[in-house]
Amino acid sequence: MVGSPRKEGNTDLLVDKILEGANHSGASTTKIYLYDQTILPCADCKKCLKQLKCSENDGMQSIYNELDKSDVIIFGTPLYWNSMSAKMKLLIDRLRPYTVNNKLKGKKAVLVIPSDEGHKACKDLIKLFNDIFDRLGLRLVEILCVKAHDKGEVLNQPKSLEKAYMIGKSLK
Repeated sequence: MVGSPRKEGNTDLLVDKILEGANHSGASTTKIYLYDQTILPCADCKKCLKQLKCSENDGMQSIYNELDKSDVIIFGTPLYWNSMSAKMKLLIDRLRPYTVNNKLKGKKAVLVIPSDEGHKACKDLIKLFNDIFDRLGLRLVEILCVKAHDKGEVLNQPKSLEKAYMIGKSLK
Protein backbone atom coordinates (compact mmCIF):
# COMPACT_ATOMS: atom_id res chain seq x y z
CA MET A 1 0.00 0.00 0.00
CA VAL A 2 1.55 3.24 -1.12
CA GLY A 3 -0.02 6.03 0.90
CA SER A 4 1.82 8.89 -0.78
CA PRO A 5 0.37 11.14 -3.46
CA ARG A 6 3.80 11.24 -5.17
CA LYS A 7 4.33 8.46 -7.68
CA GLU A 8 8.06 7.79 -7.99
CA GLY A 9 8.51 9.63 -4.72
CA ASN A 10 10.47 8.27 -1.77
CA THR A 11 7.68 6.11 -0.35
CA ASP A 12 6.92 4.63 -3.77
CA LEU A 13 10.59 3.95 -4.54
CA LEU A 14 11.21 2.23 -1.21
CA VAL A 15 8.11 0.07 -1.57
CA ASP A 16 9.26 -0.78 -5.13
CA LYS A 17 12.62 -1.97 -3.79
CA ILE A 18 10.92 -4.15 -1.18
CA LEU A 19 8.67 -5.64 -3.85
CA GLU A 20 11.68 -6.19 -6.12
CA GLY A 21 13.41 -8.14 -3.36
CA ALA A 22 10.25 -10.14 -2.67
CA ASN A 23 9.83 -10.92 -6.37
CA HIS A 24 13.44 -12.07 -6.53
CA SER A 25 12.62 -14.54 -3.77
CA GLY A 26 9.68 -15.89 -5.75
CA ALA A 27 6.84 -13.97 -4.14
CA SER A 28 3.89 -12.70 -6.11
CA THR A 29 3.30 -9.00 -5.38
CA THR A 30 0.70 -6.33 -5.97
CA LYS A 31 1.20 -2.62 -5.41
CA ILE A 32 -1.78 -0.42 -4.65
CA TYR A 33 -1.58 3.36 -4.86
CA LEU A 34 -4.09 4.58 -2.30
CA TYR A 35 -4.34 7.97 -4.02
CA ASP A 36 -5.65 6.19 -7.13
CA GLN A 37 -8.47 4.61 -5.10
CA THR A 38 -11.79 6.04 -4.00
CA ILE A 39 -11.84 5.36 -0.29
CA LEU A 40 -14.76 6.84 1.60
CA PRO A 41 -14.39 7.67 5.27
CA CYS A 42 -15.70 5.24 7.84
CA ALA A 43 -19.23 6.36 8.75
CA ASP A 44 -19.16 4.43 12.05
CA CYS A 45 -22.36 2.65 11.01
CA LYS A 46 -21.11 -0.48 12.80
CA LYS A 47 -22.61 -2.76 10.12
CA CYS A 48 -19.16 -4.34 9.71
CA LEU A 49 -19.30 -5.58 13.29
CA LYS A 50 -22.33 -7.72 12.43
CA GLN A 51 -21.73 -8.43 8.73
CA LEU A 52 -17.95 -8.92 9.22
CA LYS A 53 -17.35 -6.72 6.16
CA CYS A 54 -17.82 -3.08 5.27
CA SER A 55 -21.05 -2.19 3.48
CA GLU A 56 -19.60 0.84 1.62
CA ASN A 57 -19.22 0.15 -2.09
CA ASP A 58 -16.00 1.91 -3.10
CA GLY A 59 -12.37 1.13 -3.88
CA MET A 60 -11.93 -0.60 -0.54
CA GLN A 61 -13.79 -3.65 -1.83
CA SER A 62 -10.91 -4.51 -4.19
CA ILE A 63 -8.38 -3.62 -1.48
CA TYR A 64 -10.14 -6.00 0.92
CA ASN A 65 -9.78 -8.77 -1.68
CA GLU A 66 -6.04 -8.10 -1.98
CA LEU A 67 -5.59 -7.97 1.80
CA ASP A 68 -7.48 -11.24 2.25
CA LYS A 69 -5.15 -13.13 -0.09
CA SER A 70 -1.91 -11.47 1.09
CA ASP A 71 0.63 -13.02 3.46
CA VAL A 72 2.53 -9.75 3.92
CA ILE A 73 1.19 -6.20 3.79
CA ILE A 74 3.45 -3.20 3.27
CA PHE A 75 2.18 0.06 4.71
CA GLY A 76 4.12 2.91 3.09
CA THR A 77 3.37 6.47 4.09
CA PRO A 78 5.37 9.67 4.29
CA LEU A 79 5.44 11.31 7.69
CA TYR A 80 2.83 14.10 7.73
CA TRP A 81 2.68 16.13 10.95
CA ASN A 82 4.08 13.19 12.95
CA SER A 83 1.42 10.92 11.51
CA MET A 84 0.37 9.15 8.31
CA SER A 85 -0.98 10.59 5.07
CA ALA A 86 -4.71 11.23 4.78
CA LYS A 87 -5.28 8.34 2.36
CA MET A 88 -3.43 5.94 4.66
CA LYS A 89 -5.64 7.10 7.53
CA LEU A 90 -8.75 6.45 5.42
CA LEU A 91 -7.47 2.94 4.71
CA ILE A 92 -6.69 2.28 8.37
CA ASP A 93 -10.13 3.49 9.47
CA ARG A 94 -11.76 1.14 6.96
CA LEU A 95 -9.87 -1.89 8.31
CA ARG A 96 -12.38 -2.09 11.15
CA PRO A 97 -14.08 -5.26 9.81
CA TYR A 98 -10.80 -7.10 10.42
CA THR A 99 -11.10 -6.44 14.16
CA VAL A 100 -14.00 -8.90 14.21
CA ASN A 101 -13.44 -11.22 11.25
CA ASN A 102 -9.75 -11.82 12.13
CA LYS A 103 -8.77 -12.32 8.47
CA LEU A 104 -5.51 -10.39 9.00
CA LYS A 105 -4.54 -12.28 12.14
CA GLY A 106 -1.04 -13.75 11.84
CA LYS A 107 -0.18 -11.95 8.61
CA LYS A 108 3.06 -9.98 8.44
CA ALA A 109 3.26 -6.20 8.17
CA VAL A 110 6.09 -3.99 6.97
CA LEU A 111 6.13 -0.27 7.73
CA VAL A 112 7.89 2.21 5.41
CA ILE A 113 8.14 5.85 6.49
CA PRO A 114 10.29 8.42 4.73
CA SER A 115 10.48 11.72 6.55
CA ASP A 116 12.35 14.98 6.33
CA GLU A 117 13.27 14.73 10.02
CA GLY A 118 14.52 11.14 10.05
CA HIS A 119 13.88 8.14 12.28
CA LYS A 120 13.50 10.03 15.57
CA ALA A 121 10.46 11.90 14.25
CA CYS A 122 8.75 8.60 13.33
CA LYS A 123 8.52 7.27 16.91
CA ASP A 124 4.91 8.31 17.52
CA LEU A 125 3.73 6.99 14.17
CA ILE A 126 5.53 3.68 14.72
CA LYS A 127 3.81 3.38 18.10
CA LEU A 128 0.45 4.16 16.52
CA PHE A 129 0.96 1.51 13.81
CA ASN A 130 2.07 -0.99 16.46
CA ASP A 131 -1.19 -0.41 18.32
CA ILE A 132 -3.22 -0.73 15.10
CA PHE A 133 -1.39 -3.91 14.07
CA ASP A 134 -1.90 -5.43 17.54
CA ARG A 135 -5.61 -4.78 17.26
CA LEU A 136 -5.72 -6.36 13.79
CA GLY A 137 -3.54 -9.32 14.72
CA LEU A 138 -0.82 -8.30 12.25
CA ARG A 139 2.82 -9.05 13.10
CA LEU A 140 5.11 -6.09 12.42
CA VAL A 141 8.25 -7.73 11.03
CA GLU A 142 10.17 -4.78 9.56
CA ILE A 143 10.31 -1.00 9.89
CA LEU A 144 12.13 1.17 7.38
CA CYS A 145 12.39 4.82 8.33
CA VAL A 146 14.49 6.88 5.95
CA LYS A 147 15.48 10.53 6.11
CA ALA A 148 14.22 11.88 2.80
CA HIS A 149 11.94 14.66 1.69
CA ASP A 150 12.51 15.79 -1.91
CA LYS A 151 10.95 13.60 -4.59
CA GLY A 152 13.30 10.75 -5.44
CA GLU A 153 15.86 11.71 -2.81
CA VAL A 154 16.25 8.06 -1.75
CA LEU A 155 17.79 7.31 -5.15
CA ASN A 156 20.93 8.95 -3.73
CA GLN A 157 20.86 6.63 -0.71
CA PRO A 158 22.13 3.24 -1.88
CA LYS A 159 22.17 1.86 1.69
CA SER A 160 18.47 2.66 2.16
CA LEU A 161 17.60 1.10 -1.19
CA GLU A 162 19.67 -2.00 -0.40
CA LYS A 163 18.01 -2.30 3.01
CA ALA A 164 14.57 -2.09 1.35
CA TYR A 165 15.58 -4.77 -1.17
CA MET A 166 16.88 -7.06 1.58
CA ILE A 167 13.64 -6.60 3.55
CA GLY A 168 11.77 -7.80 0.49
CA LYS A 169 14.04 -10.79 0.01
CA SER A 170 13.49 -11.82 3.63
CA LEU A 171 9.70 -11.82 3.40
CA LYS A 172 9.18 -15.09 1.52
